[in-house]
Amino acid sequence: MASTINIGENPDGGEFESSAGLIRVILADTQAIFRAGLRKIFALEDDIRVVGQAETLSQTQSAVTKFSADILIFESAIAPNPVEAVTELLRQAPQLKIVVVTPSLDEQLTLDLFRRGAHGILCREVEPEILIECLRKVAAGQPWLQNEAVQWVMDAFRGHNLRPSGARPKVQLTPKETLIVSCVTQGMKNKEIAARVGTTEQVVKNYLRKVYDKLGVADRLELALYCLSHHVVDGVKPPPIPTSDSDGQSSGAPAASGAAAGASPSGSSSTATNRASAILAIASADKLS
Repeated sequence: MASTINIGENPDGGEFESSAGLIRVILADTQAIFRAGLRKIFALEDDIRVVGQAETLSQTQSAVTKFSADILIFESAIAPNPVEAVTELLRQAPQLKIVVVTPSLDEQLTLDLFRRGAHGILCREVEPEILIECLRKVAAGQPWLQNEAVQWVMDAFRGHNLRPSGARPKVQLTPKETLIVSCVTQGMKNKEIAARVGTTEQVVKNYLRKVYDKLGVADRLELALYCLSHHVVDGVKPPPIPTSDSDGQSSGAPAASGAAAGASPSGSSSTATNRASAILAIASADKLS
């Protein structure tokens, strides 16, 4: 049975320094030699520490509730159904970010994991420096996919254009629904959407559930793909982030540049890249129940 590491205890000796700035990691892998190798790699990094280990799915489920961690490195082979396992682990620890390690890159598995909330997906043969870069990006709130996997996501996005016209009902969204959906397509989380449209997160969730029912979509990512593919929110610009001026009055500030903020770069290549970035951000946004 895999050993576990007490919170705050350095497996290579000594005590952890202050947790500020540290990326706390749980390793869930069936192979002890792989876990040991990763621990040695991470020991060379000042900002990454292993706080727990597991070698079975049940141990992993226990670890994510027992240890205070930022990222779970999860071997897909540890579970008979890794997609469902990721869903359950995120239900247990919604604040946790999951990086799934697969034996090889597989298109369907990648798309399924991505849609269920995995924050990063990597091939087991990835170079150590790429894994470290992945962890840092994911810890900063950015999703991570290898180049080939990004292309799969884009192909899935384009594939929505090929669905039969009768696959979903033709409906008209209200102006408020359209505004909220436009924010979703740019990768905004519910909290940011609420701030921009001047409401609460719960109201945003209520609106999105109604939109789900209207369009017949199953989740946030499918909603965004459908709306982007069918030009539902073309020309709709989310309101700027509200700020307070010197008199304490709320005022609008320009949105950040880039795809997630609704910029319009020139060139079809830039548009495709920005759409891919937006789709990645959508998948990492908070999901509705």
